[in-house]
Amino acid sequence: MVSQKVTIINPTGLHLRPAGILCKEAMQFKAHITFRYRENIANAKSVLSVLGACIKSGDEIELVCDGEDEDEALETLVSVIENGLGE
Repeated sequence: MVSQKVTIINPTGLHLRPAGILCKEAMQFKAHITFRYRENIANAKSVLSVLGACIKSGDEIELVCDGEDEDEALETLVSVIENGLGE
């Protein structure tokens, strides 16, 4: 299991389009991928779970990847988030 904290930088937070991009990227991996925000844990492969976390710009989440391709998954998702999730 690997994890890393990352700050959401896109100005509108994780609304539908960036949440969809995050989920699409996460679903490419076999690893179980979640993230922690405050006291909640959300499934990064579920758009509804990501949207339900109500993450805004400037919020910090901790990505957690567990499985055979966990390192690659974490590196990819951190990069996608740090690049603004397409915004």
